[in-house]
Amino acid sequence: MRMSRLYAPTLRDIPGEAETPSHQLMLQAAMIRRSASGTYTWLPLGLRVLHKVAAIVREEMGRAGAQEILMPVLQPAELWHRSGRWNDYGPELMRLSDRSHRWFALGPTHEELITNLVSGEMRSYRQLPLILFQIHGKYRDEIRPRFGVMRSREFLMKDAYSFDRDQQGLDASYEAMHRAYERIFARVGLDARPALADPGAIGGNATHEFVVPSAWGEARLVSCAACGYLANVEQAQAGIPVGDESAFKEEPKGVAGPFVKVRTPEMTTVAEVTAYLGAEARDLIKTLIVADPTGQLAAALVRGDHELSRAKLARALGVAGVEMAAAPEVVGATGAEVGFAGPVGLGGLRVIADPAVMAMGQAIAGANETDYHLTGVRPGRDFRPDLVADLREVAAGDPCPECGAPLAAGRGIEVGQIFKLGTKYSEVFGVRYATDDGTLVAAEMGCYGIGIGRTVATVIETHHDEQGIVWPVSVAPYQALVLLINDRDERQRAEAERLYGQLLDLGIEALIDDRPERAGVKFRDAELIGVPYRLAVGQRALADGQVELQVRASGESRRLELATAAAEVAAAVRGELERIGSGLS
Repeated sequence: MRMSRLYAPTLRDIPGEAETPSHQLMLQAAMIRRSASGTYTWLPLGLRVLHKVAAIVREEMGRAGAQEILMPVLQPAELWHRSGRWNDYGPELMRLSDRSHRWFALGPTHEELITNLVSGEMRSYRQLPLILFQIHGKYRDEIRPRFGVMRSREFLMKDAYSFDRDQQGLDASYEAMHRAYERIFARVGLDARPALADPGAIGGNATHEFVVPSAWGEARLVSCAACGYLANVEQAQAGIPVGDESAFKEEPKGVAGPFVKVRTPEMTTVAEVTAYLGAEARDLIKTLIVADPTGQLAAALVRGDHELSRAKLARALGVAGVEMAAAPEVVGATGAEVGFAGPVGLGGLRVIADPAVMAMGQAIAGANETDYHLTGVRPGRDFRPDLVADLREVAAGDPCPECGAPLAAGRGIEVGQIFKLGTKYSEVFGVRYATDDGTLVAAEMGCYGIGIGRTVATVIETHHDEQGIVWPVSVAPYQALVLLINDRDERQRAEAERLYGQLLDLGIEALIDDRPERAGVKFRDAELIGVPYRLAVGQRALADGQVELQVRASGESRRLELATAAAEVAAAVRGELERIGSGLS
């Protein structure tokens, strides 16, 4: 491709809308342009990368035994009503009606559609295992689209679905997809690690998300350097400190004796109440009133020095998600303003307590009366929750649940996620197969997603410098660039064109910068776009029968003989691709 004809309007200044390096560089390097909030047009350079990532995904899905299909974007509302997700999925589900007033969803995911499809074709156990996938647009009405294509309303996604006879078969399919994901992310140049995760609105009983460490990541993680444990805080559990099983049973300071109501005027925070009573945050029970998607209220109890995990609470309640109740709802449920709720005498609500709360000796809690708290509250004596479940968010320094070593906190970008769904959807949609004796059994399902556009952005997030993008050869929009320093010099032009033609003949994806621009502009664009190998054709090097090679990733710069330059670059490209392939199991 000739840059004189390439539609690549690069930008010198960083756009004000861009927050992350990947978003900045995708705009500057003319990969994308914003169409509306959360929607983007992919320009030629960006689309080439998007297609390369998709091609690698297709190859690895085929290697894992998956077959490609293509399902419609429009999904009938009745399918979502059957699964119960029409309401449970929440406001992110884009809904619309046609001229006949029939309701549809713009698919954010395709569990309902694929299960309904397979249910009409499933007959025998001999048809299993089965894995089907597609690479397709998805739509989610994100409340706050951000970071460019990292979190957008419309995006390209690979979603695969497995159907197996039993749990053992599902485990095998899950492991096959796990290995495929490891290969995919290694081939595109990402160090993606599987972390225990929350299944969220997808459902199921086990899931891992593949995350790439990044300060800009939205996934909050805890990890253990000692044993390798890695989990999203929404799923992570904290172990009991080694040799300190009674750590949560100390008598809190300043709260001895039977519970007593004390005045705490306008003190609504943990810090205010504990400071006033001469106690510590770990001495207080936080009572948080939440609402599920149907508006049903519940009370969650966590220790004052802990934070509530809404994802864990939703799982405990068996609902798709929870939100903090509005102030009028809190008043109606507790009889007190926000900040004074407590578990003692709290009627009419389901109460779920974290185990750390139930292990407290005595505690401070809200009195369900504005400006009052109770001291000396004993869990189990003064209140009994309806359910005890892990509700707390794990934090840095907490003991690892596997080995007890201190956990570290960090952030990561989620690029893919795999789920064991079990029979959640197959039971509802009747995906059953006949065994040898004719018994009908529901198929075990799994689903597996990769954000294609998000993967592109993550590659940039982890492969860039102050000058621009540093593409791995496997996904670079072009593998080599011939840079003509002076387009008015006939010899330079002739040699540049010859090199360009040689590269193409050798099967290299080549770009030639033949624009009538200053050399400085061309070099800046070359660094910004990040083509892995650059051959600069200029007067000084040509005088010695040579061209200047620069390797974008290493910064290496050296001269090559003009006669062999194209062959050497082609060998370097092939060698890099082979190195990636040979490093995969």
